[in-house]
Amino acid sequence: MALSKLSRSIRGSVAVVTGAASGMGRATAHLFGDEGARVALLDVNNAALEKVQEEMNGEGYDSKAWRIDLSDGLTIKKVFSEISEHFGGIDILINNAGISRFAPIDNDDYEIAWHESIAVLLTAHTLTVRAALPHLRKAENPRIVNIASTEGLGATRYGSPYTAAKTGVIGLTRSLAVELGPEKITVNCVCPGPINTGMTSAISEEDKAIFAKRRTALRRYAEPEEVAHGTLGLVLPASQYITGATLPVDGGLTIRNA
Repeated sequence: MALSKLSRSIRGSVAVVTGAASGMGRATAHLFGDEGARVALLDVNNAALEKVQEEMNGEGYDSKAWRIDLSDGLTIKKVFSEISEHFGGIDILINNAGISRFAPIDNDDYEIAWHESIAVLLTAHTLTVRAALPHLRKAENPRIVNIASTEGLGATRYGSPYTAAKTGVIGLTRSLAVELGPEKITVNCVCPGPINTGMTSAISEEDKAIFAKRRTALRRYAEPEEVAHGTLGLVLPASQYITGATLPVDGGLTIRNA
């Protein structure tokens, strides 16, 4: 008789992935598709979004794309209702969409960087959770994963808009885990470190190698799929007792002193 009683399969689950058109969102959508999930793809970049949908449907995955501006709460609510109607419910929400806005505190454009960062990286999470909740409450294994950053665990010069928003995501995750725990909705957070995505594409390979060797235990940048696997582990039915957790997927960046 097998000791294990809890499922490690998300086959048939409906997952919503924001920022699905590129980077970690795209990798997460593909990985969830590999695992048999039905995936709603959300992004503001329509051309890239359609390409990801074509890729996934070409592989036989059950996916559908919605172009969405995550600063528009009314549109978000409408889209989530459409997703639930199309797939027959929502089981998993992955808040992955992001931007990178760095600016010195005394720059003329600082307030723009601040407001954009808070709107996309933090407020949007609350809007999508609010829109998803009526559907998650009907799910057998409801899961929310917010993608933050190691910038929420530390700081980089000129990065206060980004750092403040990502720190807020960690706090939001913990608070919602306590609030939604009685309803068996788990809420967790992933903090990626140095990852090869569009946001880091402007950094030269030489500079990436120097940084990784100096700061990470594994001495390299990660690929988006490696973050996606961390996310997957938190949404499994078997992960029902993990909530309010902050998971660094950073190659040991946050634990290395020297």
